[in-house]
Amino acid sequence: MAKKGNRVQVILECTEQKASGVPGISRYITTKNKKNTPDRLEMKKYNPYLKKVTVHKEIK
Repeated sequence: MAKKGNRVQVILECTEQKASGVPGISRYITTKNKKNTPDRLEMKKYNPYLKKVTVHKEIK
C-alpha cells in the first residue's frame, strides 16, 4: 500500500486575465509540500491568451 505523504496537487490560475476581461482561463497543475508551504502558492507562469508571463495563484 502506498504511503500517504505531505505532497498535494494544486491548481494555479492567472490573476491578470480575470481583471483584463480576455476570454479563456490560463491554469496550471503542480504539486507542493503542504508541510513546508502551508500558505497559498504564487508563481510566474506563461499565459498563452495574453502571450506573456504573469502571476498565477493557487485556487481552492
